[in-house]
Amino acid sequence: MPTTATTGQPTDSALRHQERDVLAAVGCGLRDDEIASTLAIPEDAVAGHLARILVKRGLRDRAAAIVHAFDCGLVLPGSGPRTQAANRGPRAAAGRTTGPKVQISVLGPLRAWQDGRPLNLGHLRQQAVLAALALSPGRTVGRQELLDGVWGTEPPVTNVIPVYVYRLRKALRDGNSPAAVIGHDRCGYRLLPGDVDVDLARMDALVAGIGRAERAGEPAEGVRLCRQALDLFRGELLAGLPGPLAELERLRLAERRIALVQRKSEWQLRLGQYAEAIAELFALSTAHPLNEPVAAMLMRALYRCGRQADALSVFDRARRRLAADLDVPPSRMLRRTHQMILRGDEAGLAGLGPAGTAR
Repeated sequence: MPTTATTGQPTDSALRHQERDVLAAVGCGLRDDEIASTLAIPEDAVAGHLARILVKRGLRDRAAAIVHAFDCGLVLPGSGPRTQAANRGPRAAAGRTTGPKVQISVLGPLRAWQDGRPLNLGHLRQQAVLAALALSPGRTVGRQELLDGVWGTEPPVTNVIPVYVYRLRKALRDGNSPAAVIGHDRCGYRLLPGDVDVDLARMDALVAGIGRAERAGEPAEGVRLCRQALDLFRGELLAGLPGPLAELERLRLAERRIALVQRKSEWQLRLGQYAEAIAELFALSTAHPLNEPVAAMLMRALYRCGRQADALSVFDRARRRLAADLDVPPSRMLRRTHQMILRGDEAGLAGLGPAGTAR
């Protein structure tokens, strides 16, 4: 009895790039933690990808996914469970000298260094190509995707992508090793996870740990991990880099930072660390005056520190900005927080979650 719903195609085009990578790794018999390490993505993301693969392809379970990986050509006979991973390590180690990885930071201005030595990444367009690869951990980025992301609607006249990649390979060469840290296949280019350490991947790993702490009911551990993740951010995100991809990623990464501050602050409020939460919430509220959940959390922190007047001032300031900039009244969540503070409803405020709803 067959265990897959096969498509008859040599490759599974219905799946996204990273889903195909996860399916191929599953076909090789890797566990979720091994797939996360190989593809440099959080373990929670691996589970999410696998769940979507099972739904999209009508597969019953992981065993069916392994068979489907062979059926659609993602895993070849002789590359079955665990053999691909087992064979990859010795070959990679044989061609490399030991030494520090190249480190790349995208959670601020793009930077790269090795053994404390900053690396020259060339002009801004070339840097934007590297940023596009670093922002796609574990995924191959096609030439057209790079052109669209870095140049938008004004692509270069000549095919400059291979030239830029050649220069970046020289700039990022790991110590005295001749091995390149940017891999290439018929689909495009990717950073090799064993050769490059990207701060975004470290943040994703910390976010996965934050999720585990939340599920385990460990707010102190959550605060610690949030603090480590926030410490990775430094300065203006992707400062000066051109192209629609950099612009989109600035917004996306800024939203991720806001979400981390909110999660950390919410846990600090649960732990009674009101004073510690206030400073960061004040800065975040000043930078994002229309963010009502942040304003509500700041109001709660101020009130619990005995600063009721300051908490009410935050509400008034948010109400005026919402009216002036968006011509809308405060949301129900913000009004509810305001009313609880006016009534001195300690129990109600303690029971609110990050979105102003009952926890």
